[in-house]
Amino acid sequence: MRKSKTINTEDVLITLCESVSQVLTKASGNRITYSGMVQKISRTCLRPDIGCFVLFDGGFNGIVVTNFTATAALEIYQDYMTTMGMPESEISNSHLADDVANVLGELMNQIVGGFTFKVREQLQTTITQSQPKMLAINKLVHISVDTVMDRPQARRVTFTTSNNNIFYLELAMDKTEFIQLKEFEVADDIDPDEILESTAAQSQDSEPAPAADDDSAADDDDFMASLGL
Repeated sequence: MRKSKTINTEDVLITLCESVSQVLTKASGNRITYSGMVQKISRTCLRPDIGCFVLFDGGFNGIVVTNFTATAALEIYQDYMTTMGMPESEISNSHLADDVANVLGELMNQIVGGFTFKVREQLQTTITQSQPKMLAINKLVHISVDTVMDRPQARRVTFTTSNNNIFYLELAMDKTEFIQLKEFEVADDIDPDEILESTAAQSQDSEPAPAADDDSAADDDDFMASLGL
């Protein structure tokens, strides 16, 4: 008799950690690693200096939280902007800048998007995610985010950037197990390079078009006038 393969919370966490490491390594151009140890925690929290969370539901419910120190957030943001070809004069030096929150939110979206893809392929179930929420948090404030879960299991993993700056990933999800009943093929992982190239292409497409010449503007005015506008 074939022995059934069982997937538990730690296995799901490893899948998420791999997604974080792959996306941020490709985005920053520098290696992002995670600890070989995991902490069991009682609940997830948003912590200083920048906290981000994404809720997901479907085959199982949960929440993903990333907590960045100011130095880790700036390092990832600045490396990402440099990789995207942005001039140094346009790259922020403050972790409180809107640009930093926007970039980290977009990267978080890519991370959880890759995670949901792997869940669908590896666990044969579907989860849907919310939009990432970013908060700059005071040193004295911890914010708890509650969601409906069945006997929630919470874990925390430490990540390290190439400059040895630290940030944390927290995962809370239903206490559940996935038991493989039969063999099935797993599709290839999403390539983070393709995600970044697609993002860059969309950014270029969104650049404003050059202003029309006077003749074209006059033609447009005539056309609008003919419509009574």
